[in-house]
Amino acid sequence: MKLRWSTSDKEIHTKMPEKIQVNKTTDSNELEKVFAIRREVFVVEQNCPPELEWEFEDESNHFLATVDGEPAGACRWRKTDKGFKLERFAVLKKFRGMGIGQELVKSVLEDLPADADYVYMHAQIQAVPLYEKFNFEKTGPEFEEAGIRHYKMIRK
Repeated sequence: MKLRWSTSDKEIHTKMPEKIQVNKTTDSNELEKVFAIRREVFVVEQNCPPELEWEFEDESNHFLATVDGEPAGACRWRKTDKGFKLERFAVLKKFRGMGIGQELVKSVLEDLPADADYVYMHAQIQAVPLYEKFNFEKTGPEFEEAGIRHYKMIRK
């Protein structure tokens, strides 16, 4: 087991996961876990209106991240009239800082069709550095969506 140490006080900060796994899913039990993660992060933690959170579910490709078998994160992608939109990236608070967001982004990008030439997202401002690691660039001004500050990002 790996341990991560706090640089400020040398106390054990949190244990690092043994295994992060991301799977695309259509299984109803796994989708319930995906939706529970999104509800916790977006509706409870970030106060998003529930009616804005639950849309386009049937036309989306959903992903569930687990840490040592425990549900930890979720995301999805879907085809829109503009291209391929990556959305609803959510990691439960207790699992943040473990690389789960990066694994979700990698998995979604690998799953996109070969002809996905226009890939974009509406990124919350605190997540912009994560997406920049995967060649996404901010485009246009900052905007508000569901009461949260975002940038539109396009993959170059």
